[in-house]
Amino acid sequence: MARKRGRGMAASWYGIARTATVDRAGAWVEIDDGGTAKVITGVTEIGEGILTVLAQIAAQEIGIRPEDVTIGDNDTARSPEAAHAGATRQTYMIGNVVALAARDARAKLDAVLAKEWNVDAGSIKAAGGEIWAEGTNHRIEMSEAVHLSKSRGVVPLGSGSFGTDTTGIADGKGGDGAGRPWQAYVFGGQVAEVEVDTVTGEVQVLGIWAAHDVGRAVNPRGVEGQIEGGIVQAVGQALMEDYKTEHGQTTTPGFAKYILPTSLDVPKITSVIVEDPDPIGPLGVKGIGEPAMVPTIPAIMNAIYDAIGVRIMSLPATPEKVLGALREKRKRDEERGSFAAD
Repeated sequence: MARKRGRGMAASWYGIARTATVDRAGAWVEIDDGGTAKVITGVTEIGEGILTVLAQIAAQEIGIRPEDVTIGDNDTARSPEAAHAGATRQTYMIGNVVALAARDARAKLDAVLAKEWNVDAGSIKAAGGEIWAEGTNHRIEMSEAVHLSKSRGVVPLGSGSFGTDTTGIADGKGGDGAGRPWQAYVFGGQVAEVEVDTVTGEVQVLGIWAAHDVGRAVNPRGVEGQIEGGIVQAVGQALMEDYKTEHGQTTTPGFAKYILPTSLDVPKITSVIVEDPDPIGPLGVKGIGEPAMVPTIPAIMNAIYDAIGVRIMSLPATPEKVLGALREKRKRDEERGSFAAD
């Protein structure tokens, strides 16, 4: 047969939030007139959807709708530092600090209402733009609560700081080497199904089944998007992306030679979200940006082996490499057959 199918699987783990060095983030949250809120932090949106996640987190903590949350200027000359956008740290570090700042703002608002209503602050709840005291008839709009708070001289403004539990590693100066590199870990597993054309060497990924632990999924659709995006990137690295240089100059200067996956190369992806909350952070969140692509390539390579019995040991698994590996396999099989005959 010219085309053969195979399946392979791979598992992975990935560290979130550095602890061998200091990782930190800060944020301000204010509950505004009209029952809206604004969040100020130095976060940078690079397409991962963090601004949507932060709006959801602030809204949940305050008790308003996500569309009533404004994410303000991220210039760190005017806002708290949030550190870099990378290392799958945004939801873990910035999400947690925004939650803490929003809780601080709510605590100040709740204290005013508790005194006004003569109730315990712990009985005050809020959702959907309303705030009330459980077990009583006290219930008002969030906008009214903010007006009342400000009329009593209290602006419901909160701040938060969140950092990792930094533990140093052995440094040759008396350190015991007990430090750990990451504060949280995520785990995942994927299964890939491929079809290999033994005449041309072309590999087509037919499907990927991906199960990933993300802690608490703030935005499940966004998590699925991150998983799918990571898998598409990994398919490119596994099968076609090949940056080459000669005498220090690139020989793949454009997308005509440096091949990227298109919509025709994207397999059917089935995502399974596993929620194992982080016990340290206030939200239980972790991350999924980079971890999603870690098991994809080994799963695809294992699927190729399952289909045609050859191991591709360098990336990408181009048709030339697949055909070369098949020729080597046939040669070895013939030699073994000749040896057995002797």
